[in-house]
Amino acid sequence: MNLLKKHKTKRRILAGLLVVLVVAGLGIWKYLTPYAPEPAAETALISAGGVTVEKNDNWISFEPSAILGTSVIFYPGGLVKPEAYAPLAKKIAAAGHPFYIAKMPLNLAVIDGDAASDIIRVHPQQTFVIGGHSLGGVMASRYAAEHADELEGVYFLASYADEKGSLKDTTLSVLSVLGTKDEVVDRDKYNQGRSYLPSNTVYTSIPGGNHGQFGSYGPQKGDGTPSISEEEQQSSTARAMLDWLGNLR
Repeated sequence: MNLLKKHKTKRRILAGLLVVLVVAGLGIWKYLTPYAPEPAAETALISAGGVTVEKNDNWISFEPSAILGTSVIFYPGGLVKPEAYAPLAKKIAAAGHPFYIAKMPLNLAVIDGDAASDIIRVHPQQTFVIGGHSLGGVMASRYAAEHADELEGVYFLASYADEKGSLKDTTLSVLSVLGTKDEVVDRDKYNQGRSYLPSNTVYTSIPGGNHGQFGSYGPQKGDGTPSISEEEQQSSTARAMLDWLGNLR
């Protein structure tokens, strides 16, 4: 009788552990579910307007018919699929700047901060700037801090540099773009991040812009309500980036 009770108790414990593992697994799956590209992004992935779009296992390339300036490497925001940034990439590439969106494991740039290395290696005749959105920008600055001699500049979209990505002692050109309705970016870390950037950093504010509209993946949890459209925010971002790219040393 005691042996039978022990078996029943053991089965209950195992059943309970199984339930815990299933619930934990579902929680992790839900947490790691990325923001998917909206229709505007899917359309921008089609080669058109003098820009050829191609995908490989490691990045998405937007190649202009004529290269007129510095190439751009982009690290996506955390848990955002790289395709979601196609509209912005297309605008920059259409102005003559090849644009490469890095694909990240589990859509997290923190897992592969050196993703830019292969892009640079495969395009030896090009010069590059690197940057990204949100977490992607943080990781891009860390890469730039260790490879400053390979780059012309760094840009941040709703992002900032941390101590590991300090650029203040480099000669890199730096651009920081932030929407006034952004309620996702950590303002304390953003303000602290200014101390890790060069004194000639260009800061650009987008009135009415929020965090998520730098990409095209729908509303982001916790974000502010924008007072401008996604297309307007991306057009303003593209203008700021192109002005900055045009003034690189």
